[in-house]
Amino acid sequence: MSTSRFAEQLNTQIGNEFAAHHQYVAIAVHYDALTMPAMAAYFYQQAIEERGHAMMMVRFLVDTDREVTIPGTEPPESRFDDIVAPLALALAQEKRVTTQIHELTRIARDEHDFAAEQFMQWFIKEQVEEVAAMNDLLTVVTRAKDDIQYIEGYAAARPSADDPTAPTPAGA
Repeated sequence: MSTSRFAEQLNTQIGNEFAAHHQYVAIAVHYDALTMPAMAAYFYQQAIEERGHAMMMVRFLVDTDREVTIPGTEPPESRFDDIVAPLALALAQEKRVTTQIHELTRIARDEHDFAAEQFMQWFIKEQVEEVAAMNDLLTVVTRAKDDIQYIEGYAAARPSADDPTAPTPAGA
């Protein structure tokens, strides 16, 4: 098995993706406890997507004969003062992940690792979508924070579709 700076950082990113998974589960539980099933479902689905991202990265490392390490994660934030705070946290998390994805892509490019650079392109596209969706959701919930039914209707109407261009996750 070979190691590279890209592989080391991708292993770190696997931990970041699992941490995002845990954070989204915690946010989903918050909304579930508030009897907001559409918001809870949205974040349970987001958690599944983040886990999927980690598993895509695992698959890439395995397929390219690189060492896989699964880092531990810090406990997620699970107490929120209101219905807006989890979304502000989620948007900040998506922006942070975008920066991490861009850095991974830069490392792949610097190492002339064309397979890794190509692999990262899907994640760049995904992060544009994730930041935009979370920004929209934060805007709607901030505006309508006193109208739970409107928020629930908006969350329930959010489209969710599998992306056939997504990398294959490990175990799929």
